[in-house]
Amino acid sequence: MPVFEAIKLALQTLQTQKLKSAFTLLGVCIGVMFLITVVSIVEGMGRYMKDDLVGKLIPLNSFELRSRPNINIGDVDRSVWEEYRRRPRLEITDIPPVREMLPAGTKTAIVSSDNISVSSREGGKPRTMQVFAVDADYFEIKSLAMQEGRPISAQEMERGEKVVVVGVDAAERLFPSLTAIGREVKLGGIPYQVVGVAEPQGSVLGMSFDNFIVAPWFSQARRLLNTRPNIVDGLMIQSPNEAGIPEAMESTRAVMRARRHLRPAQKDNFAMESSESALAFWNKIQGYLVMAGVALPAIGLVVGAIVIMNIMLVAVSQRTSEIGVRKALGAKRSDILTQFLVESSVLGILGSAIGVALGIGLAQVIAATTPLPASVAPWSIFLGIGIGAGVGIISGVYPASRASRLDPIAALRQE
Repeated sequence: MPVFEAIKLALQTLQTQKLKSAFTLLGVCIGVMFLITVVSIVEGMGRYMKDDLVGKLIPLNSFELRSRPNINIGDVDRSVWEEYRRRPRLEITDIPPVREMLPAGTKTAIVSSDNISVSSREGGKPRTMQVFAVDADYFEIKSLAMQEGRPISAQEMERGEKVVVVGVDAAERLFPSLTAIGREVKLGGIPYQVVGVAEPQGSVLGMSFDNFIVAPWFSQARRLLNTRPNIVDGLMIQSPNEAGIPEAMESTRAVMRARRHLRPAQKDNFAMESSESALAFWNKIQGYLVMAGVALPAIGLVVGAIVIMNIMLVAVSQRTSEIGVRKALGAKRSDILTQFLVESSVLGILGSAIGVALGIGLAQVIAATTPLPASVAPWSIFLGIGIGAGVGIISGVYPASRASRLDPIAALRQE
């Protein structure tokens, strides 16, 4: 039997048995719909991580020298955390030797940060905000442009002036409906003057990147962030281009190992994190999300396969006489097998096609109404259709085989 004729017969059968066909489509439709939705959300989050979020965590062509990793890589056992805690902290005296050995054109910035109490006369009760104490090229490395005012100057950084730049969310909380420039904000009770409001940095999953305050490292802010004023959390290092990152990292590693008197066999007791570290962290999470997300749709697809098989078995028993007539008129066993396999495949493909359309729609609704990003990957559409067809074929093999083996004489006797 030609395939097109088998498809035509299958569509005619679906049209005459609408209710039964609808129930058959339901399981595959729901399974594929959730598969497309989950893959779209994970894909969208992955694209956001690579294109936007990683740049906010670790700027382009840069890495950060720290005493221990700042990005949690997930499955770290207690002994590793204990080793991190025993590591010597990065000190201000470590910074000049590292800077001296970096290639020409490299930018650097000391960074210390913590959540501390911040208040203003206009903002009412004190609030906890993330405060950064930085120096030198911080605003250039982070590409932190100003929405209002100006960044902290190099002279103000060196002298430790009591000036700050605030994020737009911090400005709105501290100075509701007021211009922040020139106003006073207190960090741990110490007054600072606002000289700039940074452009919006956005948010991810509802977490704002605009609720921050930046102050000079050499001001009193560093004493609020670390009990020992000579301690720094990290040193941001940015190469002029991507090709220069390995050289900058190797020179930094050599200086730090020499300063800490590490023997060749000993591991580094400091960390250097680049954008690859953040992407590795996300890729690990993404793998878990995909596995968890695919497990639920798989249940729906299994249910759909069972439903299709059972309904096809019922169809075989109901159409026994029809099968007998076709065989008596010369239909081969392969013709009957093809007819029922095509019917089950058409059911699977139609169910998956509807599921794909609903999945795309649901992904768009989620992206529009929640903080979750969603991006429909073209490969996931083909995957959904392919899975639907596969479910239809696999679940139709037994009923089709059973139908093709019916004895035509015995089939004609049944009504």
